[in-house]
Amino acid sequence: MRKILIVTTIILFAVISANAQEWQTDFEGAKAAAEKEDRNIVLVFQGSDWCAPCIKLDKEVWSTEEFQAYAKDHYVMLQADFPRKKQNALPEEQQQHNRKLAEKYNKNGYFPFVVVLDENGAVLGETGYKKMTPKEYISLLDSFAK
Repeated sequence: MRKILIVTTIILFAVISANAQEWQTDFEGAKAAAEKEDRNIVLVFQGSDWCAPCIKLDKEVWSTEEFQAYAKDHYVMLQADFPRKKQNALPEEQQQHNRKLAEKYNKNGYFPFVVVLDENGAVLGETGYKKMTPKEYISLLDSFAK
């Protein structure tokens, strides 16, 4: 019985991992991937544990199979998270990295704030939470394309 539980857990983890959104957290790595793959970067500023619209955007768009399948072949997804709860705190190095991104791309401190960038980091468009289907949100992001 224990072996069945372990095997089931491993399979479940593999399925979840395979479908999970691939988020970059390093700006330079995201730019390199965008250049290599000829894709735009979708930079998302979020407060994953306190910002209600951020949580809704994640649930309604980022976490959907439709968006993830499209994003996998069309975007480099870059996340700048600003959690507030102590148990969700990011390593200091990542916090500094995210603050630098915010100084450059999110000076007003909006959350969620979505910035579409080219492979060099130039801003192509900006948006936030909108009550849209994943397909509509994809169309919005694509409208900023280079």
